[in-house]
Amino acid sequence: MSVTIDITGLPHERIAFCPSPLAELGAALHALAEPTHHPRLHAWTTTTTAALKPELADRLHEADFMWNSTRSDILLPSQRRETLAEELDDLDRMDDEKFVGSALEISCNSNYAKGAPSPLVDARMRRRALDLAAARGPRQAAFVERMLADPPGTRAWIRRLLEDCDEAFFADTWRRVRIQLAADARHKTELLRHKGLAEAIADTSPAMSLEEDEQGSRIVVDKLVQGRTSAEGATVTFLPTAFGWPHLSALYTPGWQPVVQYPIPARDLGGAASVEAVKLRLEAVAHPMRMRLCRSLARGSSTTSELADAYNITAPEVSRHLAVMKKAGLITTQRRGRYVLHQLDVSVVARLGSDFLESVLR
Repeated sequence: MSVTIDITGLPHERIAFCPSPLAELGAALHALAEPTHHPRLHAWTTTTTAALKPELADRLHEADFMWNSTRSDILLPSQRRETLAEELDDLDRMDDEKFVGSALEISCNSNYAKGAPSPLVDARMRRRALDLAAARGPRQAAFVERMLADPPGTRAWIRRLLEDCDEAFFADTWRRVRIQLAADARHKTELLRHKGLAEAIADTSPAMSLEEDEQGSRIVVDKLVQGRTSAEGATVTFLPTAFGWPHLSALYTPGWQPVVQYPIPARDLGGAASVEAVKLRLEAVAHPMRMRLCRSLARGSSTTSELADAYNITAPEVSRHLAVMKKAGLITTQRRGRYVLHQLDVSVVARLGSDFLESVLR
């Protein structure tokens, strides 16, 4: 599964790496709303939340579906701008139908990839938006009702909310991170100019790649969603973020220019595994016998015959289990004379989850 951006025939001049204050504010608001997604930001989220005035905190809660489970596309601008005010001015120029349709994209669903009419003009989408908001509480429901009844007034309310966040905490944060984001964007731009798009994409995230064949060129974003869009006649914009890890956000809905927000530096992703690699690892450890083998292999190196003796199974059975685990990248092997020793790669297993690691080390 992946998000594919068709860039066939798109000149490199229309591929942009640039920081965005609005996108970074959206990432910061998501981190405040879902701090468990961002353990690396624990100190910042705790300090910032504690310093928020109750009135601002209440308003953020009222509208948090725009950056909580999903990130509204209005928070991922495709045009290069220097200031938050300029990006908010761009939003003011967006028509009501497009703005409201994006703002009320409250949860992940199949309508996103196919495109859907705005709830301002479609009764079914209107009911869906109201139902999803009601499931999130009365204040969210009231906010959506207000947006559907008075789009201009609610849009002005959202702009004031974002401006108040800028004044309360984001302006200082942006001054600290914008230098790092600008440096990363310049580095990616230089790679694009001097070494090509494939090199720039690879440096942006190990979860992205460039595919080229006789059918054209595509940027592939490895995600647990399926989507496709085209950049024909448009621009592909890459937005670096210091607040986004581990998220790799992609805007690919019809009618919008493609945008990817990627965390920096790339090495912080820890060599992020592909979705297929994660699937293989989960399947490998799901088998009861392989879980037991993990327990032994986490404690030290063992030969096939030692494992067969320990678990009272045949050596060929052990070999079959080890082959599955090795294919998934969970074990390492080394030869000592005529013996082949196998050991669990604890660093890989740790990235699958601490509960599993603790269970095999318990």
